[in-house]
Amino acid sequence: MNKIAFIGRRGPHGSAAGREGLDALLASSALTESLALFLIEDGVLQLVRDQRPQTILQRHYAPAFKLLELYDVEELYVCADSLSERGLQPDDLIIEARCLPRAELTRIWASYAIHLSF
Repeated sequence: MNKIAFIGRRGPHGSAAGREGLDALLASSALTESLALFLIEDGVLQLVRDQRPQTILQRHYAPAFKLLELYDVEELYVCADSLSERGLQPDDLIIEARCLPRAELTRIWASYAIHLSF
């Protein structure tokens, strides 16, 4: 089975892309163990704790990221450069992820045969 990289580039609100990407990742985990989630650019905002999307009438799906462990999704990467550009640190995230520089992330995801961006 080919390795699949899910690459989240968009913020958590304003479109359904983040939520749908997470749903696709969870569904794919039933079919293969060779997948990973990479959050870069505004995608890192999906993991920020203490979000209150209800105030803008959006669904709060960030807690669903905690299901990744239950679904045996162990390859979770966050762009350290993107965090820094947004004034964030790894401690600001709701789950633990490997924080790596952008260049290292692109090197890792290049080893994946399929790239799905959301």
